[in-house]
This record gives sequence, structure tokens and C-alpha cells, in this order.
Amino acid sequence: MHMEYCKNIVWHHSQVSRSHRETLNGHRSVILWFTGLSGAGKSTIAHAVEAQLHQQGCRTFVLDGDNIRHGLSKDLGFEDSDRRENIRRIAEVAKLMLEAGNITLTAFISPFRLERELARRTVAEGDFIEIYCNCDLTVCEQRDVKGLYRKARLGEIAHFTGISSPYEPPENPEIVIDTDQMNIEECLAHIFNHLQKMGILSPIPALLKALKRSSTK
Repeated sequence: MHMEYCKNIVWHHSQVSRSHRETLNGHRSVILWFTGLSGAGKSTIAHAVEAQLHQQGCRTFVLDGDNIRHGLSKDLGFEDSDRRENIRRIAEVAKLMLEAGNITLTAFISPFRLERELARRTVAEGDFIEIYCNCDLTVCEQRDVKGLYRKARLGEIAHFTGISSPYEPPENPEIVIDTDQMNIEECLAHIFNHLQKMGILSPIPALLKALKRSSTK
């Protein structure tokens, strides 16, 4: 029944295209996919990047792991199959946001390489920028403000990435930020520099100058 119904579904093409929306916005749309262990700084950095982009007049939206679990994926658990389905849903939402002309930032552990690769394949080449928040596990545990690692160590949380469930680091991410060695200003400057080199963003001299000045304090 389900498969038969799907055969009768046809994609409806809008009269307003992605390029029209990008022209109106004054910038191209892209997916910035932040991945890394819990406590690696994904959400913090993604929201900081969004704030800087917003100040420059860019249209942005952050898809945050905890927020998505409150709505779109509230029916999912944390077993491997549920994690894969969660990332599939996020990839599809991010694709829609891309078509809407937004710079979409996703902050998810997304622990498995295959699922991240499938997310990448949902859009055209160059539309998916993987940003690896590299952070040593011991540092992530020290930052454990929610007490999740402690609970996982005690066996109170099953399928916890880095403890009882694996994390597969990206092999060829577009951007790597070592969040256990760099402060947030250095992370932002590194990300913005790379996005400009990739042609994602136009040069923002004032922003880069401000970030550089902050990082030297």
C-alpha cells in the first residue's frame, strides 16, 4: 500500500527557484554540518557562527541536536538504527532549508561516517561543508556540564557516543577545528577564512579583523 501510494507522488517545482532566493538574500545557500563528540563545542560554535553571519545580513538557521529531539525526532531513541534515522531526517530538512536560500548550520554528533556521507549525497557537490569539531575525549568529559558522560560511565545511559557507542571521525572534512586547543574566536576566524577560500562567503574584512583582534587578547 505504502509503495503503491509513493508511485503516485510527483515533486512539485516552485516558480521561485533557489537561485532567485539566493539573489534576494545576497548570498548563496549552503549546509554547514558540524560533527564531533558530545562536549566538543558543536552547538556553541554553530550558534556563534550564525550570530556573526546574521550581523552581516545573511539568512541563517541552526538545526540543533537537542532541539530536534524535542520535536521532529522525539519518537526516536539512541540505538544505532534510531541515530541513522535521525540523521536522515536532519539531512532532508537541511536540504529544504538549502532550497529556501538559507545558510543552514547543523550541530549533531552524527557519529557514523556512512550517515554523514548519505547526508552529503542528498545535495549537490559544494553544498555540504563538513566541519569536524575535534576534541579529546578527556576534555569533553571535563566539560560535561550535563553530567552525561558520568552517567554513561555508570551505565545509566546506554549507547552513549565515545563510551558505549563508537564515534567515527571524518576522514576528509572540509574544515577541522581543534576545539580543545583553540578558543571560540580562533575557531570562528578559522571557519570564516576557509568558507571564504571555498567561495562560500564573500570577504568580510571587518569581521575577520575583529575576530583576529579578539583572539590576540
